[in-house]
Amino acid sequence: MDNLFTINSSGKNYSPLADRMRPDKLEDFFGQSHILSKGMPLERAIKADRLTSMIFWGPTGCGKTTLANIISKTCGGEFAKLNAISCGVSDVKDVIKKAKDAMNLYGRRTYLLLDECHRFNKAQLDSLLASIEDGSIVFIGSTTENPNVALTRAILSRCIVYEFKKLTKQDLNKALDRAINSEKGLKEQNVKLTNDAREYLLNACDGDVRAMLNTLELAVLTTPYDDNNNTNIDKNTIINCLQKKSLALDENLYYNLLSAFCKSLRGSDPDAGIYYCIRLLESGCDPMIIARRLIAHASEDVGLADSNALVIAVSAMHALQNIGMPEAKLSLCHATAYICLAPKSNAVYRAMELAQNDIMNNKDDEIPVYLKDHTYAPKEESSQYKYPHDFGGYVKQQYLPNSLKDRKYLVLSNNGKEKDYIITKDPKRERHDGGKNDN
Repeated sequence: MDNLFTINSSGKNYSPLADRMRPDKLEDFFGQSHILSKGMPLERAIKADRLTSMIFWGPTGCGKTTLANIISKTCGGEFAKLNAISCGVSDVKDVIKKAKDAMNLYGRRTYLLLDECHRFNKAQLDSLLASIEDGSIVFIGSTTENPNVALTRAILSRCIVYEFKKLTKQDLNKALDRAINSEKGLKEQNVKLTNDAREYLLNACDGDVRAMLNTLELAVLTTPYDDNNNTNIDKNTIINCLQKKSLALDENLYYNLLSAFCKSLRGSDPDAGIYYCIRLLESGCDPMIIARRLIAHASEDVGLADSNALVIAVSAMHALQNIGMPEAKLSLCHATAYICLAPKSNAVYRAMELAQNDIMNNKDDEIPVYLKDHTYAPKEESSQYKYPHDFGGYVKQQYLPNSLKDRKYLVLSNNGKEKDYIITKDPKRERHDGGKNDN
């Protein structure tokens, strides 16, 4: 909202460019077509004013807050915004009181946007439940963390989760043109952006429209007019404003380097792995991307052949989070070398895919009766369960549903420590050694 500090005596708006360029109509919103294209449930619900509480999950700068603002304006309700980092239960109660007053006096619902909602603890989230239930509040939680892990089941059961995707290069390009040519944006500055500067900016911001507009605004504010009253922005200006090196920020090269890094991990080449790791880091790549890839490959490509690879990878991420760069660069290289040198197996990855396929396509998922919780069940049902420790630690019995009782997901290899996990008493469990004879 404009105030004394955002608009000066000449009527100019001095709020940040990213804030000034927020769309205020659904028709002007770009990106997220998988949930907002014409005919999709969320788009229909907004236009029909039939929204229920929801959670927006996605990376920064992809439009979560903007869409929440559009929803409140489109649906004609009150709008309240809280940040879970800086507010507490008392702030929530204050919003709830105002929301109930608005509902009772004017029949208007309140749309509550809670940014960083994953930062709320159980007690704080539970303080919202009653108001969500009675409809006085339409809760919109915004988070960059997986809500299935970060939020309580009570909240999740009352909300629809919408996953936001990183904005595409085409989406960013539209936002860039709009900012340069809009009266609310930079039209008065007559911005002339060179093609290589545009390309660099679009690639460097990696789907974050807020970061892109903030960088553009800084570049414009620090560049004087030329003789023709134009503001000429070249690639070097963008690089200086981003404070990142340009080595690997060409789009094709950036993704090629990431691909080469991942394939070097899988291909057991520590020299190449460390080379691509350092090249990505020195090129301005977010080191957390490297850490996440290391964790993924520790399970996907090493797996049970050496489970310690996952411990090393997670430790590297903790080092990055706690001591930061450049010190954590050594930890990332340590994890890279370990994963490259570790024996390889994708048995866990293949098992996960097979299980996921059955879960999605097999509707008969009835759990065997003796595996269910029998705290209050008849004793004869629980007595069917064979307690493995009564049989020396292992006893053969059916654990999968009847429809999948003979399914085998985890096929072990003879690589590394994985061969030690074979359960010899279970004839269903076999090894796969890439075509060699089983031992």
